[in-house]
Amino acid sequence: MPEKADRPKGGVIMNKYELMFIVKSDIEEDARKKTVKALEKALTANKAKITLSKELGQKEFAYEIKKMKSGFYYLYNIEANDDKAVKEFDRVAYIDENVVRHLILNIEN
Repeated sequence: MPEKADRPKGGVIMNKYELMFIVKSDIEEDARKKTVKALEKALTANKAKITLSKELGQKEFAYEIKKMKSGFYYLYNIEANDDKAVKEFDRVAYIDENVVRHLILNIEN
């Protein structure tokens, strides 16, 4: 059973997730920022709390993905009461053509 320090007000246990996604490198900076904001909105609109957000920069792929050789990597840690925010993030990431790949991990305590 989690300790009291892990419980927010109201005694609800928050699920912790780590999200990583790659955005195309051949788009303009404004389009890249718009894509990131759309993914953040999918999380925050569904009551997820973003505890960490890092832009890891442009990195080369080990192999070509959709005829691309590099992309901008982003890392997010979030806390959510349920998986609603994660499912919406997953849906938006699949639909957005500027997202090359994404990964969602449930972090156990």
